[in-house]
Amino acid sequence: MELTFPEKPFRTHGGAAVPHHKNTAQMESVILPCPSQVTIPMQQHVGAPCKPLVKVGDLVQVGQKIGDSDAFVSAPIHASISGKVSAVTKVALPGGQMVDAVVIESDGQMTVSPEVKPPVVNSPEDFIRAVHESGLVGLGGAGFPAHVKLNVPKDKHLDTLIVNAAECEPYITADNREALENSWAVLSGVYAVRDLLGLERVIIAVEDNKPDVIEVLRKVADNSKLDPEDRVRILPLHARYPQGAEKVLVQSCTNRVIPLGKLPADVGCLVMNITSVAFLADYLKTGMPLVKKRVTVDGSAIASPKNVIVPIGTKIADVIAFCGGYSQPPAKLLMGGPMMGIALTSDELPILKQNNGILAFAEKDAALPKPTACIRCGRCVSGCPMNLVPTQLEKYAELKDTDKLDQLGILCCMECGTCAYNCPAHRPLVHAIRMGKALLRNGGKK
Repeated sequence: MELTFPEKPFRTHGGAAVPHHKNTAQMESVILPCPSQVTIPMQQHVGAPCKPLVKVGDLVQVGQKIGDSDAFVSAPIHASISGKVSAVTKVALPGGQMVDAVVIESDGQMTVSPEVKPPVVNSPEDFIRAVHESGLVGLGGAGFPAHVKLNVPKDKHLDTLIVNAAECEPYITADNREALENSWAVLSGVYAVRDLLGLERVIIAVEDNKPDVIEVLRKVADNSKLDPEDRVRILPLHARYPQGAEKVLVQSCTNRVIPLGKLPADVGCLVMNITSVAFLADYLKTGMPLVKKRVTVDGSAIASPKNVIVPIGTKIADVIAFCGGYSQPPAKLLMGGPMMGIALTSDELPILKQNNGILAFAEKDAALPKPTACIRCGRCVSGCPMNLVPTQLEKYAELKDTDKLDQLGILCCMECGTCAYNCPAHRPLVHAIRMGKALLRNGGKK
């Protein structure tokens, strides 16, 4: 049966009308000058950590591979500046885990490694190998190695590529700027993935509060020479959080429901972030692996909010200093958006591959309301895009009843924060659910 394109998005369950605060949407990206030092962790992805391939005293160049792993679910790490390795040490990631890291002192030259060469791609297998060597992970925040996602099992039939340009998190505008500043690469990456994987249609999903992005992408997508069969279309989505969540996005675009515990591939879909797709086009053209990242720097404690393109491994403090520093003492620092971002204890941590935003908030914006007793209003249930019952998950997490948590499907929660946002009693629902997940994974032990 021939696939058709939806004229409007399909209805999904739940969500929240969060304020957008897209303050930097019209600010063209600026490039951070080469930092004096970068600290590059050997784990910036879901899966096995990499092992350092360099030692103290080695000279490295931009794009040189400095970390790798034999594990399938992993992604190599590359030098983002040229200079000398001053340390191979341990650093704490935002989640608290300790990992190996390579510290590079800059020589100020940004010399490109001779390893950087456009890959030769003549088959899907060549494409998967190239994606692996590029070090690409999901740039929307998940950090899942892209070559694993693209290496579709033979028993799965994919027919639809969904390009995620929703960017529904408040404040973050990095993908917005990618579409406006690099639309050629976005569509070139789309055509490359579509053709090499033999996909029948491509849906580029953008929230309808970004009319400039929709207009720019439509101009490029409606190209009869590049897309003579008109298999690439733009689909404006309702601006409602969390439209960019993978399972919500698949249903909005195709009306296909991903079963609990399953992936988009199980319903014939491949979902990729718009910046990931654009990076692939640039990599196939230049051979430069993933060594830099566009980051939105915003929040009430930032003096001059910006979208900044920075070498991976740059200290967050250096990026904030480039944005004028703090306008007032920050009470909360986030890596990512306010709904799903991770609170940081220090701005000495480095920028990671999957990092798309740094937000700093003053005391008045960071203060959390005191939680009160649940009033059984049901807003958390009606808002949950996964049709879970957050109050029950909170209850059984506190009781440490792992059997009940498993029955209630706690591992299906994507921690989008909609329940906590909608809760008039300000219950710390996401915190309780995270604790419950940890209990379940650890067999009921703390």
